Amino acid sequence: MEIRKIVTIVEDTLIDGEKKAARPIRKAACIAVIKNPYAGKYEDDLTPLIDFSDEIGKVISERAVMALGADRKPESYGKAAIVGEKGELEHAAALLHPKLGTPLRNAVGGGKSIIPSAKKMGKMGDTIDIPVHFKDAAFVRSHFDAMTVSVSDSPRSDEILLAVAVTDGGRPNPRIGGLKKEEAKCEDGLR
Repeated sequence: MEIRKIVTIVEDTLIDGEKKAARPIRKAACIAVIKNPYAGKYEDDLTPLIDFSDEIGKVISERAVMALGADRKPESYGKAAIVGEKGELEHAAALLHPKLGTPLRNAVGGGKSIIPSAKKMGKMGDTIDIPVHFKDAAFVRSHFDAMTVSVSDSPRSDEILLAVAVTDGGRPNPRIGGLKKEEAKCEDGLR
């Protein structure tokens, strides 16, 4: 598989809704832009993409966690992909679902919750919202969020943009109730 570029994006939210956050919330995403070996043709066997997701997943997951900073622990995670117009959504699914979860969970130090994901067809410069939630209990409402990313020259029509995102906290000023991180049992990945 051919990787054209890897991009890391970091954002810190200090103020949200005219109120200073109790502490800055950091989100980090790492994006790999890869050549789609199936662009322009139909293939039943997507095993090479599935297997490659384990390798590239390790690289982008570790980079995203490093971008959070050594003094910050990952609390939320998510993944997403944009497939260029000569590909198909199943190419994104091959990268996102069968194997990418293991390297992402390893990079964040565990994770019992399902990893939320998004996929779409797109063109160069399109954005994608990477959904994120608490890594050990999916119903921790304060951590329902997303990180919007894009790469100006990606994906080309024969490429796939693959991204993971991690955060070191939930939304800056959560106040809609629901399960809190401190209340989560973190046993079944849900509550």
